[in-house]
Amino acid sequence: MLRVQMAQAKIDSDPVPKNDRGTPARVPHEPLSSLDTLVAALRVLPGVGPKAAQRMALHVLQHDRDGALRLAHALEHATRSIRNCERCNTFTEDVVCALCRSSKRDASELCIVETPADLMMVEHSQAYSGLYFVLMGRLSPLDGIGPKEIHLDRLLKRATDGIVKEAILATNFTNEGEATAHYIGELLRSRGLAVSRLARGVPVGGELEYVDAGTLAQALRERRALGE
Repeated sequence: MLRVQMAQAKIDSDPVPKNDRGTPARVPHEPLSSLDTLVAALRVLPGVGPKAAQRMALHVLQHDRDGALRLAHALEHATRSIRNCERCNTFTEDVVCALCRSSKRDASELCIVETPADLMMVEHSQAYSGLYFVLMGRLSPLDGIGPKEIHLDRLLKRATDGIVKEAILATNFTNEGEATAHYIGELLRSRGLAVSRLARGVPVGGELEYVDAGTLAQALRERRALGE
């Protein structure tokens, strides 16, 4: 017990390193510029902050360096080989994507979505057989996103090719998505195209008790005759 007390007293008596201002000095550590670069690179992913990026970087370096190399190779290959389809603007490795090349699609219908992920969701529904145009965003003046950034000139050229008869606005039901749908809808109507918007309402399998008031109100406004 005496030895423990003496050791503790020695630790307590040792001066803590201080800087010129009299405050505890930072313990020097080896600079790891490569690690900092990796952490900064991981932060471009959505929802990844500095702490999460640091954990990811340390994990792959400590546990899975082969996986990190595969990830780096896959990212490099994807960024070099994936481009935008010349017709619908979605991601593809060819000049024109497989959907636009397909003879089984209904070329008279054009579904306008914000992102390639939205296109995939519509495809998964197996309820649509027309073609698409992907905006790669939505109008948001506060963020500096205008008609040019959502490729509106390409959309108008695509929609007025003489083949498209109906444009289906499938942008998200956010403020920006609604504004984008309204803006595009007015432009396409003025060019003689039929324009429709995705319906909103109670989800399939939903119970009214758990549906929010806004969704229920929209469902009532967009109700239709039974049997349609």
